[in-house]
Amino acid sequence: MDIIDAIILGIIQGLTEFLPVSSSGHLELGKAILGNDSLPEESLLFTVVLHFATALSTIVVFRKDVWDIIKGLFQFSWNEQTQFSLKIIVSMIPAALVGFFLEDFMEVFFDGAIIIVGIMLLITAVLLYLADLAKTTEKGVSFRSAFVIGLAQAVAMLPGISRSGATISTAVLLGIDKTKSARFSFLMVVPLIIGKVAKDILSGDINFEGGETAAMGAGFIAAFIAGLAACTWMIKLVRQSKLTYFAIYCLIVGLIAIAWSIWG
Repeated sequence: MDIIDAIILGIIQGLTEFLPVSSSGHLELGKAILGNDSLPEESLLFTVVLHFATALSTIVVFRKDVWDIIKGLFQFSWNEQTQFSLKIIVSMIPAALVGFFLEDFMEVFFDGAIIIVGIMLLITAVLLYLADLAKTTEKGVSFRSAFVIGLAQAVAMLPGISRSGATISTAVLLGIDKTKSARFSFLMVVPLIIGKVAKDILSGDINFEGGETAAMGAGFIAAFIAGLAACTWMIKLVRQSKLTYFAIYCLIVGLIAIAWSIWG
């Protein structure tokens, strides 16, 4: 992978991380279009690096919320701040278990299986459409709903299933306010991404060699800058706009991906 390809993929990641259109699915489609023949392990590594970049951009934008979560973990009173921090932890459990026990199995899906990406995008479209039909409420996130949203996040580890789309849609279908659903969705993924990268570093899985260091670095910077821009103005679009628009987009891209896989 050269530096230009890495920057393009980084921008794709940064722009799509905060919209319910599956950033991982777009990355796989981008790799297919650019003709990237990386091995599954390398492909997954690059995906993790770009996700870490957008996680950092999330921390910058939501720095007050992140700090509140950290403070809540070290408080001994059962207040709203502490409860929200514990709900974030509860939401992490399903994806953490999948990542720990099924990591090798998940790598198979990051190997240019474009038809799978297309099918998963169609599923994302259905989820977003159903969520748009849900009634608007002011209900908050409970411990039970936090775990259910976490299950949706675990399923969204498949490329093509939008993480934000799946978690926000699940939250809305559970009757949770859309704004609260979006905030919880973007905050709950940060600890998982950081934990994943830390695990890979400690295990030696992340090992940059030769020219790949420059490409990885360029992709990281591009994803971080694009993520900052996207998180400041696109997140408002996610919270306020109709999810049907994103459903239509996922439907179109999903059908194109399937057609590409069959006839391309």
